[in-house]
Amino acid sequence: MTTDLGTSPLSQEFCRKHLVPPPEVETLAELNERLAAIDLAEDARHVHGRPTSIGFDFEVERDLLLPLSADGYDCGIDLTPVVQRNGRITVRQSYYSAPAKFIGAKVRVKLRANELLVFDGRKIVARHPRLTRRYTAHDVLDHYLEILLVRPGTFAGPSALAQARAEGTFTKTPEALWAAAKAKCGDQDGTRLLIEVLLLHRQLPAEAVVAGMTTVVEIGSVNPDLVAIEARKAIEDSDLDEADGLDGTEGDACDDQDDDTEAGGTADEGAKVISLHTRRLPPDPRTQLPDMAKYDRLLAPPAPPRKQQKGTSA
Repeated sequence: MTTDLGTSPLSQEFCRKHLVPPPEVETLAELNERLAAIDLAEDARHVHGRPTSIGFDFEVERDLLLPLSADGYDCGIDLTPVVQRNGRITVRQSYYSAPAKFIGAKVRVKLRANELLVFDGRKIVARHPRLTRRYTAHDVLDHYLEILLVRPGTFAGPSALAQARAEGTFTKTPEALWAAAKAKCGDQDGTRLLIEVLLLHRQLPAEAVVAGMTTVVEIGSVNPDLVAIEARKAIEDSDLDEADGLDGTEGDACDDQDDDTEAGGTADEGAKVISLHTRRLPPDPRTQLPDMAKYDRLLAPPAPPRKQQKGTSA
């Protein structure tokens, strides 16, 4: 990893003193921490012949400096890569995931020193830490959920799931819901139920969805609609113990129950009855996903050439 500090004599002196030989770091954050420690030590240093330190002199001169510009200066560069059929873009020989609906389209990318932003118009649709090593990849599990919903059997295989676990975004709560769903509905249907729950993060706060998953797992259910109900109850700061009366058997998604399955006990018990008709999620504003069949044809092996029989013309 190299850093350009300019060509001024002060920068060259700083580099010779503190950056020779170049420090070995894993991330830009680690390099910034080292530079901050060096700056703090420099503030306490005294230049030969001066009674005050460098930090003291700077505080005296601070009021004489011009104010910073009100508009921030963007140090990034704009690029327009194409989202490939594997859902990734290639930037400086590194790979970053993008939402599946942009497959085959050009997207605007802002490449900065420590992050990479993917835009849809002026809206940020993906944010990644900048990769400093060639041929490395950073994937976000949420970008592949639509594809995995059609192919739930491949959910455990992509590197996006492994990265989500390593980064702490796929925690023990969805793991517990996934295990319960697979035990009750089978591997494929159980994985599909988990993906439906993960898609709720796009419309509801993540903390509320986690609270909904926790409650549903505790009562022994795996119904995604019930997770949405409990998540909305958490947003409204209501008592999450209202679902304690559920037995966890009725209203499961794998039991083919109707969408108007009610939760919360009987009216005689004073429990609040909540139906999906009154708590239906808002319509999905996203555009329709591309037809995945064409990607199947691209991934299929080519057919072997037909041999021409003897005695026949071309």
